[in-house]
Amino acid sequence: MKRPLITVAVLAFTAMTAAHAASITGLKNTGLGASGSADTNYSLSAASSDIVIGNSVPVITYDSQWPIGPWLSNSSSSKWITPTGSQGQSFDAWSAGTYTYSLSFDLSGFNAASASFVGRLAADNAVVVKLNNQVISSASGFTDWSNFSASTGFVSGLNKLDFVVTNWAQNGGNPTGLRVEFGTSSVMAAVPEPETYAMLLGGLALVGALARRRQQH
Repeated sequence: MKRPLITVAVLAFTAMTAAHAASITGLKNTGLGASGSADTNYSLSAASSDIVIGNSVPVITYDSQWPIGPWLSNSSSSKWITPTGSQGQSFDAWSAGTYTYSLSFDLSGFNAASASFVGRLAADNAVVVKLNNQVISSASGFTDWSNFSASTGFVSGLNKLDFVVTNWAQNGGNPTGLRVEFGTSSVMAAVPEPETYAMLLGGLALVGALARRRQQH
C-alpha cells in the first residue's frame, strides 16, 4: 500500500508546482462582431478638433464601404473600428485629433512577470501603444501592418492597453480608424504561496506516517 500512496502524493506535488502556460484570454482583435455594431471589447475616448463625439465605444466598419480600399481590407479575424457609425466621416479639418481606444484584460491568478504577447496593427494616421501607461510601440499607416509586442510591464490583476490614434489635419476626406490583431500570447499560472507548500509537505508527512503504520501491521 506504501508505493501507491507515495506515488499519489508525488503526482499531487508535481501538479501543484508545475508551471502551466496559458494564452491571455482578454486580448481581443478589433471588430469582433457585426458591422455597424459597437465594439464593446474596446472603450473610446475621443478629442477631435472639430466634431463632438458622444460615443464611449467605437463602431465596427462595413467591409465594402469607403475608406476600406485605401485602408487594409477587413477579414474574418479583425475589422477596422471608427469613432462614429459613419466610417467615412471626415474629422479634424484644421488641427489634429486624438482618439484613444482602450482594451482591458485581467491577469488575476497568473504570474504577471511571465506574460507576453505579439500583435500587429494599422491606423489612420498614426498610433502610440501603451501598456499600463507605458509606451511599448508606435506606428503610422493604414495600407500595411506594423508589428507590436510586450514582454514586460504587466501587473497582477487588471491591465490596460491604450491605442492612442492621431488623425492628422486635413480639410475634407479625412476619416480615422484603428485595426488590431493579436498573434500569440502566453502567461504562466501563479506560483503557489509558501503556505500552500507547507500544507502540501504536511500532507506528504502524513502519507508517509500512514504508509509506515500499514507496513508494521
